[in-house]
Amino acid sequence: MNVIITGATGMVGKGVLLECLDHEAVEKVLVIGRNPVDTSHPKLEELIHNDFSDFSTVKARLAGYDACFLCMGISSVGMKENDFKKVTYDYTLSLARELFPLNPEMTITYVSGEGTDSSEKGRVMWARVKGRTENDLIKLGFKQAFMFRPGLIIPLRGIKSRTKAYQFVYDYFMWLVRLFKAVAPNAVVNTTQVGKAMINAALYGYSSVIIKPKDIIQLAEK
Repeated sequence: MNVIITGATGMVGKGVLLECLDHEAVEKVLVIGRNPVDTSHPKLEELIHNDFSDFSTVKARLAGYDACFLCMGISSVGMKENDFKKVTYDYTLSLARELFPLNPEMTITYVSGEGTDSSEKGRVMWARVKGRTENDLIKLGFKQAFMFRPGLIIPLRGIKSRTKAYQFVYDYFMWLVRLFKAVAPNAVVNTTQVGKAMINAALYGYSSVIIKPKDIIQLAEK
């Protein structure tokens, strides 16, 4: 299958990219981003695009794909709701709405987060915004749409988080994350599992639209 990935310079997106490049079922990978990825591969194509609010100017590059793995995201710490919504909701839906008429049989996956508010009415800002993003992606009508809520993620294959607070935790408290993984194995996943789970969800489907850590682990093992 041919896949599109956003957020490939981030921790989750980089993990998904590496798994796609390694997987025999993936023939072509188009990475869309503002900056190039530090990876080269015969399968890999890059589309450098600065205006994520409008993809109409590059729609000729977006046809002929079987899956889109939406991994772009930012931390909500210190952000106003409108600014967080712009990156989280507006940019994501801008691309998805351009993709649907071109690839209606496409599978999309969206990296949300544990605790996302599907009601869109809760008190936690980021959870409301991500809940709205999930809901509106599902409503678009793609063949398959899966909302990934991974919770704690362990980066593998030399991947580092671009979020300073997260990287601080990984640098100095990874032992605590691994301890939590030992105590609650179904509550923590790694970047490899997330990547494999997305690929397998696109290839084989899944019984739930909301993909939680336990589901990620199961999907990764298919």
